[in-house]
Amino acid sequence: MPPPEADAEAAAWRKAERARLIAARLALSTEARAAAERAIEAALEARFPPGSIALVGAYWPIRGEFDPLPYLRRTVDAGAAAALPAVVAMRAPLEFRPWTPETRMAPGRWDTLHPETGPSVAPLALLIPLVGFDAAGHRLGYGGGFYDRTLAALKPRPLAVGVGFELGRLASFEPAPHDQRMDVIVTEAGVFETAR
Repeated sequence: MPPPEADAEAAAWRKAERARLIAARLALSTEARAAAERAIEAALEARFPPGSIALVGAYWPIRGEFDPLPYLRRTVDAGAAAALPAVVAMRAPLEFRPWTPETRMAPGRWDTLHPETGPSVAPLALLIPLVGFDAAGHRLGYGGGFYDRTLAALKPRPLAVGVGFELGRLASFEPAPHDQRMDVIVTEAGVFETAR
């Protein structure tokens, strides 16, 4: 077991990297962001054509994240189902609810929206936002652990697809004990199966 000072040092590193990467993402020019989003969409659709997965879960984009909603719309148009998460309790897994462009939405935590009502569903694949990531599929998120708890709780575990900008790529870093790896990473540079 690492000494407490190692935990404190790791937490400080994560906090600083998170702030740095979010600032870099928000600083992207309109043109650079649009080009990166087009490339991410193309890579995502090439690897996971809309309709090829019966139920895809994603997220409501915040703080300059890649916007997965156009992909979800095409998924629904192709005859498959889509879902978005709701935070039902702190330190608990996310609850995914069915979503279409006509779904009535309600405000959630951290400037997100989620389906106001609907049954809890279990996506077969989750598009998960990346703040940072490495080649092994370790993900640096916002620190709340929601996606880690969700991936650990869903049975069977959905395919974890980390989606974000290449500027979030980091040298290998030590994950926290509860961190869940991504199976696939998608950025504007392409699709990367994670190293195991």
